[in-house]
Amino acid sequence: MNYTSRLQKVIPGGAHTYSRGEDQYPTNAPQILKRGKGCYVWDASGKKYLDYGMALRAVTIGYSHKPVNDAAFQQIRCGNNLTRPSLIELEAAELFTKIIPSAEMVKFAKNGSSVTTAAVKLARAYTGRKYIAICAEHPFYSFDDWFIGSTVMSRGVPEDLAMLTLKFHYNDIESLKELFRKYPKQIAGVLLEPATVTEPHHEFLQQIQALCQKEGSVFILDEMITGFRWHINGAQTYFHVKPDLCTFGKAMTNGFSVAALGGKREIMKLGGIDDEGQERVFLLSATHGAEMCGLGAFIQTMKEYKRLHVVSHLWEYGKKLTRGMNAISKNLNLQEYFFVEGYPCSPNYVTKDTSKINSFAYRTLFSQEMIRQGILMPWIALSYSHSNQELEKTLHAVEKALRVYRNALENGPEKYLHGRSIKPVFRKFN
Repeated sequence: MNYTSRLQKVIPGGAHTYSRGEDQYPTNAPQILKRGKGCYVWDASGKKYLDYGMALRAVTIGYSHKPVNDAAFQQIRCGNNLTRPSLIELEAAELFTKIIPSAEMVKFAKNGSSVTTAAVKLARAYTGRKYIAICAEHPFYSFDDWFIGSTVMSRGVPEDLAMLTLKFHYNDIESLKELFRKYPKQIAGVLLEPATVTEPHHEFLQQIQALCQKEGSVFILDEMITGFRWHINGAQTYFHVKPDLCTFGKAMTNGFSVAALGGKREIMKLGGIDDEGQERVFLLSATHGAEMCGLGAFIQTMKEYKRLHVVSHLWEYGKKLTRGMNAISKNLNLQEYFFVEGYPCSPNYVTKDTSKINSFAYRTLFSQEMIRQGILMPWIALSYSHSNQELEKTLHAVEKALRVYRNALENGPEKYLHGRSIKPVFRKFN
């Protein structure tokens, strides 16, 4: 069965997220998946894979975790979507503002793009300014025009709108200061992730916070990936920084569709209705924005995080996996061509060619060889369900994959690749 052709016939790109597209995976990857349990997934034919994709990092406990599912089902039985605000909506909002230090108010949505765009709108409304400064090294903030227009995939976005997004560099406070000098009193907000692979140096985040306060701009942290992974109270707690606005999603519901915009009351209330005479801001308004099953899942997920000590498990497993993969690479004398870096709770593997340049061909080859051994590792997303048994299985597969990698460095990757290389999501042409 050619599922790829069927998918692409009815869905542009063959998936509803570009990161799930067939151009992001080796040709031996499963074309379609049927179900998941724990840290394993099964394709339509019933073949089982150990998964390190974990629903694009949205699942941190494990697929189909019964306590979370039961909490979601209970809210479905209560009606799932009611005419007025629901009780679970209030309980979830109160819990979120209790957990996240900088969030005095919260708005829920169904995806991360919606809440980051809402943060940008709030920053502009609060300051009366038009420019947004974003960190160039962080790959994705939103599918909306204000961000996509700043990428190579700008087709369909008016140039005048794209020009309102400016870029600075991570760990380079001078690059941000230069933007403030070039656009004095014109930058509404500064948006970045707290960290990805690179660690913030010299209190970089604190410097941004202070600079935003000095320049009258809104400091926005995108915690889609770091939230509930670096720390249960957000990476802002881990790094001891307090943004004006912050956005969350992915890991907050173990796979259910919930995202959140939180922040200071004086900014968030601009989207409210209780300040009579205030000019209104149409912030977030969606029929399914507070769908009850997802909010029930959020509350239970937070309980499970505490009960199971999920965050500490992510860190500990990540340390073992990173150490083990790097040791294998070193033993094969590949440490300059393949290595794992980054924070243990969210590690990243790097693939380089004979010139020691990052290579999609070698990344494809490594992923291909892991799939041959029943492991999906397009990137490394960890969950509570990854245990010592999975660690042993993974490291055994890594050694086999890296032996092929070593041969490819000697003879060329094309001899070992069984199809085309994966491609970057952000590229000008197909």
